[in-house]
Amino acid sequence: MTTDEVALPDLDPVIHAPARLRLMASLAALDDGDRIAFPRLQALQDLTAGNLGAHLRKLEDAGYVAVEKTHRGRTPATYVSLTRRGRQALEDHTAALRALLAPVTARASRSQAQEG
Repeated sequence: MTTDEVALPDLDPVIHAPARLRLMASLAALDDGDRIAFPRLQALQDLTAGNLGAHLRKLEDAGYVAVEKTHRGRTPATYVSLTRRGRQALEDHTAALRALLAPVTARASRSQAQEG
C-alpha cells in the first residue's frame, strides 16, 4: 500500500444485506430494552414471514438480535429486540460506510465548490 492509499473499512456481511440492514435500522430505532412483535416488524419491512424469519435467524446467530417466543394466553407470540452487540455492530457498520463514502463526498464537495 502506498502512502496515498487508505485501507478500506470492513463492512459487516451479516448486516450489509439490504433486508438485514433495514431490519437493524428499524430495531435500532427502538429504545434499549424495547422489543417489537414479529407481525409488526413483518408489516414494517414488507417481508413474508419466512423471509423475515430467515433474516432474523442470521442476525440471531451473529448475536445481533434476540428473538423471544412466548404466549399471550393460548396464542404464540414472537418478539424481536436488538442486542447490545447488535447495536454496536450497526454503529461500526455505519462508521465503515461513512469512511468508505468519505472520499466520494469530499470529491463532490470540491467539484461543487469549483463550479460555484
